[in-house]
Parts: sequence; structure tokens; C-alpha cells
Amino acid sequence: MNPLFDLTGRVYLITGSTGSLAGSAADYLAAQGARIVYLGRSQEKLDASLARCRSITPAADCLGLVADVLDRPALEQARDTVLEKWGRIDGLLNGAGGNMPGATITPDKSFSDLDFESFQQVVDLNLHGTVLPSLVFSPAMIEGGRGSIINYTSVSAPQALTRVVGYSAAKAGVENFTRWLAVDMARRTGGKVRVNAIMPGFFLGEQNRRMLTNEDGSLTDRGNTIISNTPFGRFGQADELHGALHYLLGDASQFVTGTVLAVDGGFVAFSGV
Repeated sequence: MNPLFDLTGRVYLITGSTGSLAGSAADYLAAQGARIVYLGRSQEKLDASLARCRSITPAADCLGLVADVLDRPALEQARDTVLEKWGRIDGLLNGAGGNMPGATITPDKSFSDLDFESFQQVVDLNLHGTVLPSLVFSPAMIEGGRGSIINYTSVSAPQALTRVVGYSAAKAGVENFTRWLAVDMARRTGGKVRVNAIMPGFFLGEQNRRMLTNEDGSLTDRGNTIISNTPFGRFGQADELHGALHYLLGDASQFVTGTVLAVDGGFVAFSGV
């Protein structure tokens, strides 16, 4: 394998790995020979994720640890467990995130109907749930002399999309934090620890399926609007994020930091006219 893309034996922690996008990424990286730490809040879901991974890659070197991204002691315990087992941490994918109905403004409501508690929870999960794992796991990367942090932002971050006010605000914060931390790490480590983000477009998952598709699988009005503004004319597939993640984790991107890589079928490039 070209050494620029060789991830064999590297240790990557992935938050939100019991979900669809981050879980698919974890399975893929395990198949590339990396040592993968699945982080999630539910032992049952972690067990299912590990079983799925090993069914795909029987020789996968993977570990499942219960840790909420907003629980610092749990994250620190996970860090210590990983360092004791494998001696280093080479990368972190901050894949945990999501939205809540109360932080969404449906067509029959206005901003004054916003549930501020739900808004706070969405910001906590997406923004603080990116900052805290980075804070806990990055010192091990600095000490090891190598590391790549990848955050998950959203096409709702750089532009105003209707409805998703909480999610958009949180992901805009993630995008800014990515650049801030990239600069700080570059100066402190001489470029040895890099920080980037991927910007997924619209991928169907359990959280947004009811918003984008009807019971019969046809598109809702919002789904149609999104597809009509996506030049590829379709939703993304989870495995279409793998190449971008592989590139940003490996040595092929060793002079890349502070960037946000869109994987969106052209959504953010299209003006809609």
C-alpha cells in the first residue's frame, strides 16, 4: 500500500460510532487495518456495532467503550483505557451529533416558538460534544508526536437553512472551532497535530428520514427542495464519506489543516438559480 494512505495499526477514537455515518466510518477504518475505539452511550448499541464490524472484518482490532461526549470523567477513563491497551492515540473523529424537534422551527411555527432548552441541548451535543473530546484526547496526540482530529460540520453551517436553527448554530460553531484549534495545534506542535472537518451534505438517516421521505419512500416537500438544490440529484451514501476521512487521517494530507471538506453532491456550490 502507498504509505501516504496506510492506516495500519493506527489508533482512532470515534464518537457517535453507534450512529449511521460515524459507525460506517468506524467499520471502514477497521477494514483498513486501523485500531478502532467505538465510543457511545449505550453498551447494547456498542456491542451491536462491534459485532457488525467483526462480521465485515473478522480480524478487526476494535474496542467499544461507554462514554458520553459531555461526560469528562468518562472520556478521561476511555482515554486511559486506550493508552493502557495500545499506548497511543493517533486520531479522533468527532462524529457524535444530532438535532431535536424543539430546536427546529416547523412551517406552522415561528422563532418565538423555539424551545430554548432544546436549543441548548443541541448546542451542547454538537458543539460542546466536539470541544470536550478534543480537549481530553488531544494531549495524547501531542505527546505521541502525531495526530489528526476530524470534526463533523454540516451544509447548514455556512448558509441559512430553514427550520434547523439550533443545529445550524451549533455546526457553525464547530466550523469556527475547527479553524481555531487547527491554528493553535499547528503553532504548538509544528504541524504534527492537524485539525480538519468534513461537511456532509444530506444523507438519509433515522433522525431525518421522516422529514425528507414519506411512509411510502417518496420525497416530502422538503426532500424535494433539497434534491432540487443538490446538483447530483440524490442523497449521499454513508460510504461516500470514507475517502475524505481516509485522506484527512492519513499522511497524504500532512500539510492540510483548518480546512472544511464538503462531501455534499454540490449542494453548497449551487445557488438554486
